[in-house]
Amino acid sequence: MINRLLKEKIRKDLFKGKIVIVYGARRVGKTTLSKELLQEFKETGKYLNCEIISVEKSLTDREPEKLRAFLGNYKIVVLDEAQVIPDIGKILKLISDSINDVQIIATGSSSFDIAHKTSETLTGRAYHHILYPFSILEICAQSDWLQVESNLERLLIYGLYPEVYLSDNERAVKELEEISSSYLFKDLLHYDGIKKSRLLRNLLISLALQLGSEVGYNELAAKLGVNNMTIQKYMDLLEQCHIIFRLNSFSRNLRKELTKSFKVYFYDNGIRNVLINNYNPLSLRNDSGALWENFCISERIKSNAYIGKTVNSYFWRTYDQKEIDYIEDAGGKITGYEFEFSDNKKAARNKEFSDTYNAELHTINKSRYADFFELKI
Repeated sequence: MINRLLKEKIRKDLFKGKIVIVYGARRVGKTTLSKELLQEFKETGKYLNCEIISVEKSLTDREPEKLRAFLGNYKIVVLDEAQVIPDIGKILKLISDSINDVQIIATGSSSFDIAHKTSETLTGRAYHHILYPFSILEICAQSDWLQVESNLERLLIYGLYPEVYLSDNERAVKELEEISSSYLFKDLLHYDGIKKSRLLRNLLISLALQLGSEVGYNELAAKLGVNNMTIQKYMDLLEQCHIIFRLNSFSRNLRKELTKSFKVYFYDNGIRNVLINNYNPLSLRNDSGALWENFCISERIKSNAYIGKTVNSYFWRTYDQKEIDYIEDAGGKITGYEFEFSDNKKAARNKEFSDTYNAELHTINKSRYADFFELKI
């Protein structure tokens, strides 16, 4: 078992008079995490799967007395996959206002679904958390740094979804295929106006093939035969489902900086690789650099979230092709990172960027990446 760092953060939010909402893609471990939390309360804790019809029906009743009778005299109740409940925001608000002696933990696999239904109704009434696939921080806390070092290539290829990480390679492929075929689009296809699963998959495959490269809505729209607004809408939802994330270009001073382009990355390398059906070893691939870049940036995002570090993230490029792979702006302090998969310890280049923004520059390669993940080795 891998202990989830989010568990302690959730513990600190319990019994503060607010609902706790845990977002995350399907199969990242939300159910396991919530059940582990419940074990600490034994008979005073209750788990409810909202995808069960009887549970859904009982939670749609807005009579406080009936909700109280259904929830029972438990100290803490988990509402797993709460996004399937119609008007879940109003239901949670009613529970918060009328049954405030019960701690509710609501999990949701698609943030756009729960967030859009709770953003206004639960203002000031909820704490929000995101659970990602396993992180390097969690693996090192459970074992040691050598476990990461010895499995680095496997992490770059198969990723860190819990069931994938805990399986052998053959089973890992089956798990990834199941996730991509049965779970990846499950919530998206219930959203109003999203009916084309083939378009979603083709869009994701296009993004997977351009990993670490600049992309544009017009280019994707032309390639997939749809309009620009459709691409933007689908990408917004894919991002809100925690499948992909975007980095916008950083621009403050120089006229020759790109200002409208963006890059797309995947929260998990394994999901990216299953989309293109490529599990070849790194020695047989031409995308090892892109995999390394995706891995490093996604792990940095997890680390920042779990340690509570708030930053704005970008990439930087000029029209004459000078670039920095990844940039963090932390309260005005700007730091740039270049990712080199080889162990060549060359210094990060681009003096122009460093001088213009008074920025630190670092190269992150296989010999130097523990500090980047905020690991204390």
